[in-house]
Amino acid sequence: MMIQCRLKAGRAIGCLMLTVCCGEFTRGADWAPIHKTLISVEENIRVRDWRYQTTTPDGHTISVVKSVLHGGKQEGVDIVTVDNGRLTVVVIPTRGMSILGVTMGEVRLGWDSPVREVVHPSLINLHDRGGLGWLDGFNEWLVRCGLEFAGHPGTDTFRDNTGVPSEQDLTLHGKIGNIPASEVTFRIDRFPPYRMHIMGRVNERSFYGAALQLDTELSITPGSKTLSLDDKISNRGAAAQEYEIIYHANFGPPLLENGASMVAAVRRVQPMNNEAVKSLPNFSRFTGPTAGRKEHVFLIQPLSDPKGDTTVLLQNADKTLGCSMHYSLEALPFLTLWTNFASRRSGYVVGIEPGTNYPFNRRVERGAGRLQQLGAGESKHFKLSYTLHDDPAEIEKISSAIKDLGEGFKPEIVHHPPVME
Repeated sequence: MMIQCRLKAGRAIGCLMLTVCCGEFTRGADWAPIHKTLISVEENIRVRDWRYQTTTPDGHTISVVKSVLHGGKQEGVDIVTVDNGRLTVVVIPTRGMSILGVTMGEVRLGWDSPVREVVHPSLINLHDRGGLGWLDGFNEWLVRCGLEFAGHPGTDTFRDNTGVPSEQDLTLHGKIGNIPASEVTFRIDRFPPYRMHIMGRVNERSFYGAALQLDTELSITPGSKTLSLDDKISNRGAAAQEYEIIYHANFGPPLLENGASMVAAVRRVQPMNNEAVKSLPNFSRFTGPTAGRKEHVFLIQPLSDPKGDTTVLLQNADKTLGCSMHYSLEALPFLTLWTNFASRRSGYVVGIEPGTNYPFNRRVERGAGRLQQLGAGESKHFKLSYTLHDDPAEIEKISSAIKDLGEGFKPEIVHHPPVME
């Protein structure tokens, strides 16, 4: 996207350059890790423009840039760009610690949304268009949906401050992706493998309402092709709280093209809507952009490996570029596949979305038994890793391992959407 190119070109205005020589990494064990507070409600801090660059003892030039966007709807949006010498990752603290995009050579994790700016949450009305206002800022590679609710807009019931049952209007995919982070810090470990960390805290709280806290940590090792997410959702309230989270990862070209495919070990698959019934026989094989094409959505239950994890691979048509994701099915048991093979101008994209639930309205998820709760003071961890691939042999190895996991298992294919009550 435009902003990725600008940041890669190093045009952040007013950045402070701090360069550390390799020798500092080899000092004694009493040295504390490199640590920088970028945003803090607790300390009343917001670093506007800052840059840190160094070369590790094993030869990787790494950097982090903190900058602020200007102009249009992106005025005042904070951006943090991390480069591990191989991957460039752009994080948006102002938008709930979403990830705008990731690049590695020809591999790009991201898509070309009709939304061209990184929209400040203050300019988004989530209740617009019948609860679809979330789409006015939707252009990230990875955005978290949740936390009090996620999924389709509509109504649900709750008990108000007097204990009386009341009706609540739920908006598309919840609030967390449009809440600015309250705390953001950056750290580089002083000792091998010199791992880089961006940590954020996002609060979704209301008086007589949700008391949920999201602590995020994105980390990468210099020179690696893998980025890792370690999230924690905590209930800071005095009573049990329902929660939902869906990791909405969105892919466009060059990974997505006619003949691209998703490889997954599938236990069960079902179309979410009537449109998806049409492409159910080839749900994991993708087509090129087609003007007027509607979205197709599939509800998937993956198979797990002996450790309880699963791996999903997205690969281009000739299997030379790809991205694999690895995560725990105990934490994220449901997988949603969203395909929007419309014209390029309309947002040609596929979403691969592990979650605690499917993206139906919270009322539906509760009735289906998929809605989870956190007790007072309780927390839940979610760990995912994403690896970029530009080696055909590596892609084939991962694809074969996934197929081996499903060897001899016949997936359950449900040919109609769920019946909504």
